[in-house]
Amino acid sequence: MHFTGVIPADAPDPRMQHEELVKQMPIPVIGLVAQSSVQATSLAVNSATDSAGFSAMSVSVSATLWRNPTDKTDPVNLEILDEHTRRAIEEVPPWPRPAWLIEQVKSMRYPSLWEAVQTHWHRDESEFTDVGALLTQHANYILMNQFQKELGLDEQHGERRAPMPERRITRPTTVVIDGRIVDGVEIATDPLIYAVGATLPSGGVVTAVFPRQHLPFITAEFATRDQPKRDS
Repeated sequence: MHFTGVIPADAPDPRMQHEELVKQMPIPVIGLVAQSSVQATSLAVNSATDSAGFSAMSVSVSATLWRNPTDKTDPVNLEILDEHTRRAIEEVPPWPRPAWLIEQVKSMRYPSLWEAVQTHWHRDESEFTDVGALLTQHANYILMNQFQKELGLDEQHGERRAPMPERRITRPTTVVIDGRIVDGVEIATDPLIYAVGATLPSGGVVTAVFPRQHLPFITAEFATRDQPKRDS
């Protein structure tokens, strides 16, 4: 999340709005299986509606990565930051900030698995809603937002200096979801990211994209998250 201007100390946490939207998700949300090196931090929701209600919805799970989860004060856990980001973290403004914003600024010191796991639901199926298409879309979304420098993207103006070849699935694989092995697909040859996805028994699709540098610290298995109940 990016914020500009002065945010009042009593400003509501914007993550709560996403938590409320998640209640409308027609299928269970999937995240990484519980592991000490990964701490889920926030959810993001995208949706589309028409006259009949929701026609599509996706929920993304972001997390903090701990390279040494047994000692979170270990410097190995810290992210390598550029000067601009370091200043943004260290400079304390002369006005009070909401607790949730202070928490998010502190979390910038550590590697992030940004929107790493996505659960997708579509009311109507098409060539754009199968696991291969959604995994390709997720992989390219992460690449465009997290690897601008490596892809030759002008970070200041958001313009591409050179064409970016679209990443596509490379082979079938198996995926562990809730302890069960299911068929899936993966992008296994990209030098920057590893991506994997599978069709869910619930009728949706789960996709996951991880920076390759973080793979040694991640168990790429998945589990259903506790979903907030809808208000009656």
